[in-house]
Amino acid sequence: MATFLYRLGRYSFRRRRLVLMLWIAALAVIGIGSTSVSGSTSDNFSIPGTQSQQATDLLKKQFPQASADAASAQVVFEAPDGQKLTSGANKTEIESLVADLGKADQVAAVADPYTSGAVSKDGTIAYAQVTYKVAQADVTDHAREVLEDIAAKGERAGLDVDMRGSAIAEKAHQSAAEVVGVLIAAVVLVITFGSLVAAGLPLLTALFGVGLAIAGITVASSVIDLSSSTSTLALMLGLAVAIDYALFIVSRYRSELREGRAPEEAAGRALGTAGSAVVFAGTTVVIALVGLSVIGIKMLTDIGLGAAFAVVVAVIIALTLLPALLGFAGTRITSGKYQTRQMRAVERGEREPMGVRWARFVLRNPVKVLGTSVAGLLLLAAPALSLQLGMPDDSTAAPGSTQRVAYDTVSKGFGAGFNGPLSVVVDARGSDDPQAAANDAVTLLESLPDVASVSPATFNEAGDVALISAVPDSSPSSEKTVDLVSDIRDRSAALQDDTGADLLVTGTTALNIDFSDKISSAMAPYLCVVVGLALILLMLVFRSILVPLKAAGGFLLSILATLGVIVAVFQKGWFADVFGVDSTAPIVSILPIFMIGVVFGLAMDYEVFLVTRMREEYVHGAEPNEAIVAGFRHGARVVTAAAIIMIAVFAGFILSDTTIIKSMGLGLAAAVLLDAFVVRMAIVPAAMALLGRRAWTLPGRLDRLLPNVDVEGEKLRHLLDDNPEHTMQLATVPTAKG
Repeated sequence: MATFLYRLGRYSFRRRRLVLMLWIAALAVIGIGSTSVSGSTSDNFSIPGTQSQQATDLLKKQFPQASADAASAQVVFEAPDGQKLTSGANKTEIESLVADLGKADQVAAVADPYTSGAVSKDGTIAYAQVTYKVAQADVTDHAREVLEDIAAKGERAGLDVDMRGSAIAEKAHQSAAEVVGVLIAAVVLVITFGSLVAAGLPLLTALFGVGLAIAGITVASSVIDLSSSTSTLALMLGLAVAIDYALFIVSRYRSELREGRAPEEAAGRALGTAGSAVVFAGTTVVIALVGLSVIGIKMLTDIGLGAAFAVVVAVIIALTLLPALLGFAGTRITSGKYQTRQMRAVERGEREPMGVRWARFVLRNPVKVLGTSVAGLLLLAAPALSLQLGMPDDSTAAPGSTQRVAYDTVSKGFGAGFNGPLSVVVDARGSDDPQAAANDAVTLLESLPDVASVSPATFNEAGDVALISAVPDSSPSSEKTVDLVSDIRDRSAALQDDTGADLLVTGTTALNIDFSDKISSAMAPYLCVVVGLALILLMLVFRSILVPLKAAGGFLLSILATLGVIVAVFQKGWFADVFGVDSTAPIVSILPIFMIGVVFGLAMDYEVFLVTRMREEYVHGAEPNEAIVAGFRHGARVVTAAAIIMIAVFAGFILSDTTIIKSMGLGLAAAVLLDAFVVRMAIVPAAMALLGRRAWTLPGRLDRLLPNVDVEGEKLRHLLDDNPEHTMQLATVPTAKG
């Protein structure tokens, strides 16, 4: 690997114009393709193996008129102050709008609020339920525009009209998230390198790579139904890792130049050493993200694959385009026009770097540092004990959006439960008296607490499958509604014994509950797979058992502490005003398991970049404590800069109006902060100091069985330094054998 990357680095450096033109051509082709396709995204999801999905599939087959998978919209009307919707011009206007809705493109049916009982008791609020002929992904832009035009017509007549539902495309809310992250990253890079050229290359390659990745995802969305969060999360993660990977390689290139290497040779060595670590680090992130697809939930699969694609692009750009740009920069990248006096003093050897001073402080107080750090992380993790999972609904939509206003208006006029009615399916195909079974089901539902209303049973054409709508008293995301769904399912066995009919609960609320349950049950196995993978990979890299165990333990601590922070802010409402959280709610179901995958990859990044240098020094004869100090001397500044950049990029997304993006931004920013500065900078050196030589031991038999990965390119450096004639032999066009 190191030899191949060395040759690739020199080739890209030497043929820099060709490499640059190829990448520009790739961006142009994919970019033009993304602007010429009609990509669409959705938040629909299926959950194989759950009762709600079973009921939905039954409705599609036996009850086609129910349109179980069809898109829908709810158009909510509210009368002006002091007026009502039950008579006069307002009623006439609504009836006209309902008629227009019925003739709208792709609409299958519209429930008139005056005949369906969808007018509030005080007559000030009403809603029309619109059912489409097609699924959400197939609703055209023209159909949505017609719906918006009809709503605008009602607004002009003096009514307040808002809409919600799967057929409504949520408008993108522009924020300064990306700009804030990139600006902070630029400042950090300038401070780190003291050079505009050195600072500009990681930013340039990162923006290039992210643009290519997002364009590719847009093209893919034209042929594949992707989750609406796929591009945003790919942007968030791709931007952060792209800057960091380029930062490590540029830093190593500058170091090689300072040792007197020719620029082309320095580029080759930088790629053969730091580039190998980038490949390993990127691979861990990709494996963790792609692994989300084994859970079997399309939304997670989309997010994982989209983010993994962005990481792959970032790695390839760092290994090809970056050394080409280094060829254009040459030795100018070492100029330190913006260096501080302290930085110059460190370079001259007149002052110890901050990382070295910190490492020596930890080595003098390993027990105190370790105990304080672990105790602090466990304290932050305490709120995670009350973690509740749920799916976002319109109650967490952006304040002022039509979805949020429609949700709040329905809650005000009818009660919170009307925002999430339960669809109860009576499968009476095995019953002697389907009508009696349906009546018993209605009676059962009416007897349950927290049920506001129950509709009469509606049968399919065959008369053996019935659909009942039950409206809860509580909101769709409340614990009472979750308990109600469980109660109905628990009582279905008794109904089956009495009538021979099965009782199934589906609908958006039930689907969300089953989604959360499936995520919860998959979290522990996924965590075991991720931690197990970490142990194996780190054992290969560090030729040790205790170092991987320590790394996995630190990763678990940072994950638990991060979940505690998220629960405290978004579920309990602590510091909600600081982070712009308007209302508390259960944590988005996909967040914890997504965080496990991403944070695992990022944690291993910092572990590799910091600890591999310690191992290298130890192998060359340094004492264990000396090796720790050397690792911090060469890696602490770069790791610190990389962490600050990631925190800045992720924290910028806290400005988003979308709850899931806001929570992921805060979660990832907190995870990097805790993992980089508490786990890797405090717990790692303290634990390594206490372990001493035992940290680097590996049983002889296991040592012989495990392949030598050589992430830091140690063998390559020995080959080049001990045999200078090999330099020209290796500096040829890279091949698969390299």
